[in-house]
Amino acid sequence: MSKPRVRAGKFFMHGDHACAEGALAAGCNFFAGYPITPSTEIAEHLAYRLPQVGGTFIQMEDELASVAAIIGASAAGVRSMTATSGPGLSLMMENLGLAVMLETPCVIVDIQRGSPSTGLPTMAGQSDVMQARWGSHGDYEIVAYAPSSPQEIFDLTVLAFNVADRFRTPVILLGDEVIGHMMERVVIPPEGEIPHWERKRPKSPPENKGDYKAFLADDDDLVPPMAHAGEGYHVHFTGLTHDELGYPDMDADTHHRLVTRLGEKIRRNADQFIRAEELYLDDAEIVVISYGCTARSARRAVREAREQGIKAGILRLISIWPFPEKRVEALGEQARAFIVAEMNLGQIRREVERFVSQPVVGVHHAGGAMIPPEPIFEAICSAGSKT
Repeated sequence: MSKPRVRAGKFFMHGDHACAEGALAAGCNFFAGYPITPSTEIAEHLAYRLPQVGGTFIQMEDELASVAAIIGASAAGVRSMTATSGPGLSLMMENLGLAVMLETPCVIVDIQRGSPSTGLPTMAGQSDVMQARWGSHGDYEIVAYAPSSPQEIFDLTVLAFNVADRFRTPVILLGDEVIGHMMERVVIPPEGEIPHWERKRPKSPPENKGDYKAFLADDDDLVPPMAHAGEGYHVHFTGLTHDELGYPDMDADTHHRLVTRLGEKIRRNADQFIRAEELYLDDAEIVVISYGCTARSARRAVREAREQGIKAGILRLISIWPFPEKRVEALGEQARAFIVAEMNLGQIRREVERFVSQPVVGVHHAGGAMIPPEPIFEAICSAGSKT
């Protein structure tokens, strides 16, 4: 029986289910994945819901095949998604690079857990942020978002699909076990209020076959128009270095032009991807940078510091990649110290150190337990006493 695609209303909702409902609200019609804790509830929910709205759910034999399947569905014009956790993300990296090379829109959800290897399957971690950025081989840029609530995982799933389609790129949603398994209030707006960004489409009809070039970007945004399989256009997809028609071209200059454009496409449009929440930064002398579930503790620590008269503020990263380097550099002009709180051993801390000259203190935990406010508060107080 057909059911509404968008379940508008106010709900007390599981984070993974909010992600699945965000995908449906965004127009996702195809999911391929392999069960893995703590993301399995996304697949389970979509296995139930997608058939209700005329979509397709496929449980694949592994994670590498999952990304191959969503690339194929996307090439046929369908909004497509998979979901996994750290070990599965590792297996997806080869085909993530293929999606980048083919400029195929798709969404990969990673609900992070304690790692490396099998690690702590049922416990939280935030140690996949560098794998998301650098995990596939070669030079490329990526867009990745980190939600800090079930509401935000719904909202960012919608945004991820829109960014993927508009800019012909894979997008990664970097959740974590705490947010994925949290139950919290989620407001789903009516279907007409869900933003929808269209793919850039060919300007010429398919009968003018010579006019369409699948990998020729004719606008300043460097995004080529995308024809879909079965529409009558001649399109050739290959992971090999290819010319503007998509056919292999084993030439060093062709390779340099192609890979440079793929990276510049993301860098040039970075302002359209970057999202951050700022709290108490107007006069902040100590800036706390955090994301995901850890940012919830960081917010509490910063408020307690303000009550003690310490001028602290928080920059919560909503987009991890592209990294908001311009904003961090600007904060470096006013702050005396930076504190980076994250559930790993210092992945984003090293990124902050690249853009500021002030001391950068890390509040880190390898995973398995959420970082509470107290160690972040203590780091703020220590930094405050030194400034």
